[in-house]
Amino acid sequence: MTKYAIFCLMCIIAVTAVFARPRPPKSIYDFKIQALDGTTIDFKAFKGKKILIVNTASKCGYTKQYKGLEALYQSHKDKLVIVGFPSDNFGGQEYQEDSEIASFCEKNYGVTFPLTTRVDVKGEKATPIYQYLTQKSQNGVLDATIGWNFNKFLIDENGKLVAHFESKVTPESPELTKLLN
Repeated sequence: MTKYAIFCLMCIIAVTAVFARPRPPKSIYDFKIQALDGTTIDFKAFKGKKILIVNTASKCGYTKQYKGLEALYQSHKDKLVIVGFPSDNFGGQEYQEDSEIASFCEKNYGVTFPLTTRVDVKGEKATPIYQYLTQKSQNGVLDATIGWNFNKFLIDENGKLVAHFESKVTPESPELTKLLN
């Protein structure tokens, strides 16, 4: 092989290596999703605020956390948005119709924070934002497993994933609230 051929081969390898690098993770601000009321939730609108993303269910032992989530939302509204993602991935604990979910949340817990249409939060059909939240290869921070309803993901004011909390961590838990100040 000539020196020229070796040089060309090295250039091809170098260029290929540059373009084959994994792309940086998407930003949370790249996501949009349909809300329960049919409008679009655009995460870009939440720039400058912390975001708490929660997979919810209406018929779960953790459903009472809606009360704490709403209280947290009301007390930190100026710097925090909570987005609930109703899901039926765990034991058939969510209503089938978005209108039923909306009615349940409003009537029983006075929920005013944004809720998405019912989605999958795990498995092959997981909504793209949950793929992002649970895969370090996408979010650049951590891998997470959604083991049940009411897992929580905290995003900082710059769109960076900060923490994942299991279901048992309530909205009032110090480990969560200390990150809101």
